[in-house]
Amino acid sequence: MMSKFIPYPFYHDDVPIDISFVFEEEKPAGKHGFLKTCGRDFVFEDGTRATFWGTNFNGAGCFPEHAYAETLAKRLAKIGINLVRFHQLDAEWHTPNLFAFSKGKRQTDAAFDPESMDRLDYLIYCLKKEGIYLYMDMFTYRRFKSEEGALTAEHLSDAAKPYCVFDDTLIELQKDLCTRLWTHVNPYTGLCYADDPAFVLAEIANETDLFSAPNPVTIEPYATRFREKLSVWLKKNGIQKEASEFDITDRTDEVLIDFKIELQETYYKTMLTHMREIGIKIPITGNNWVASPGNLKTQLVTDFYDDHAYHYDWRWREFEKYCANTSITQERKTFLNACTFATDKDKPTFISEWDMPWPNAYRAESPLFCAAVGNLQGWSGFAIHTYSYTTKLERMQMLGKEFFTEKIGNVPYRQGVFSAWNDPAKFGLFYHAALITRRGDVSRAKNTIPFCHVSSAEFNEMTSIENLERSALVCDNAKYVTKSAEVMQEADEVLSDTGELYRSWKKKFGYINTERTKCAYGFLGRNGVISLSGVMIDCETDFATIAVSSLTDAPIASSDTILLTAVGRAENTGFKAEGDLMLDVGRAPVQIEAINAKISIETCVEGVRVWAISPEGYYIGTVPTEYENGILSFEIGNVSRSMYYLIIKE
Repeated sequence: MMSKFIPYPFYHDDVPIDISFVFEEEKPAGKHGFLKTCGRDFVFEDGTRATFWGTNFNGAGCFPEHAYAETLAKRLAKIGINLVRFHQLDAEWHTPNLFAFSKGKRQTDAAFDPESMDRLDYLIYCLKKEGIYLYMDMFTYRRFKSEEGALTAEHLSDAAKPYCVFDDTLIELQKDLCTRLWTHVNPYTGLCYADDPAFVLAEIANETDLFSAPNPVTIEPYATRFREKLSVWLKKNGIQKEASEFDITDRTDEVLIDFKIELQETYYKTMLTHMREIGIKIPITGNNWVASPGNLKTQLVTDFYDDHAYHYDWRWREFEKYCANTSITQERKTFLNACTFATDKDKPTFISEWDMPWPNAYRAESPLFCAAVGNLQGWSGFAIHTYSYTTKLERMQMLGKEFFTEKIGNVPYRQGVFSAWNDPAKFGLFYHAALITRRGDVSRAKNTIPFCHVSSAEFNEMTSIENLERSALVCDNAKYVTKSAEVMQEADEVLSDTGELYRSWKKKFGYINTERTKCAYGFLGRNGVISLSGVMIDCETDFATIAVSSLTDAPIASSDTILLTAVGRAENTGFKAEGDLMLDVGRAPVQIEAINAKISIETCVEGVRVWAISPEGYYIGTVPTEYENGILSFEIGNVSRSMYYLIIKE
């Protein structure tokens, strides 16, 4: 069957459907009191369990004009988002940023720009009013200055990685900024950030550690200071070896690993103590790396685990744009498997960055896969990276392109590859992902599987745990962890112990089957009729995600308001690729492949219509239906083609 692409652009100031009424009782953010941890869960002071379906705002995206801040907060609430992570606030390659509203004048210190802070304050006020919570990522890309006392500042990278973890001067500068930021009084809320329960999570340093390969200790005088600290540690621990004998760039030396663990733990403890002293009450994590023995161990001193997960091959260049088009459903091990290392019976887990970015043709699998697996594992939520890198979203309305330049801050993907705000294949599925995550539509696993313990050398050889989608994975002692004793060696499919989640990497499709949300995703056109306990999906289109969710408290079978979303491939008009290489980014408008499928829904509600919804939120037209013996049947894709359909009792 020949595919049919239809225009379906997303607009920066609204979304086609508004589900904010489902969560109306959650407004404003902070009404339940401050967030705290309780075993594997986040709970508010009044005992309400907290889960978050969120997004990142990057750099300049954190500083919108007041009118747009109001519009933006409402747009997020309409699609179900209830958390924003402020990311890259301190990145000077953005305009505005925390320290400067515009480019030109050289910045010599970390004084906050008044206009930037006013915009951030008002955005916080708007988000809070709409029931959207805040995650503060306060240290990401700050450029330390020589005037501040940073030695050889010209040789330090963004955030001075990894020297910021152990150099006393750099740590004091971090503490100072932390104090000024969290004690800053927001004139629109009347509260300093530390006293505002709309802030729920914080981290000490984004993706900053002593164990990652890109961050060797080589620059002087920091390398000498590192050896001096190593010398003291060796003597304290009775190790008969001189610091000068070590290759401090070696990432496999067990003695160095143990030293780095203590050094990084000291850094976290120092910052945690300071943050508590200035009044920060909410859960705090160290960084966002856990899939290494050193990082995992150091996170034990923090309040929760945070991890980052990407289905991406990192070959996006300034002039050559490569993207491996692989799907989740074709792979035995997925990009979420590594996140199982961030699982502990006594700590919550949150994924503050995830993405399966454009131009991957199969990215429509990812939002609901993440939400469903997160619920099964008992994780506390996700924030996609990213919403956007700018607030000037009306300028360019293509996928993957928010700027005319080919890179920002020397990084090509910042031109918009990760931006999700106008992507039907990802952002368009946030309605269902938010419902799954926030309502708990997918059940937590019935069984838990304990992790085994191994040495750091064995740990480095491990890539994933294969039980991710079957049972909950819990580690009793997260020093070093690896595969569970139970492993599915020969299987080509997995069914959760709840019976609600299924995926086959042989058949290349998966499903979610719960009372209020049902979804089939992957290469559906190759797999005939998919039966989901009262919902039948017979998809002709080769690749698609088709999701059905009740927009009421009732199950789908008795709901009078149901949302059906059908989306697969989405691309710019004129987009061209040859294998993994992109030849032409294309132009506006964004187009989606119209999904052809026969749908049957078992329902006791009579007198319903199936309305197709336009990108502007208009009723396009009705889809012909049949209702017989309690079964509502209809076909999408032939008339009133769309990606959204509201099934509503008249």
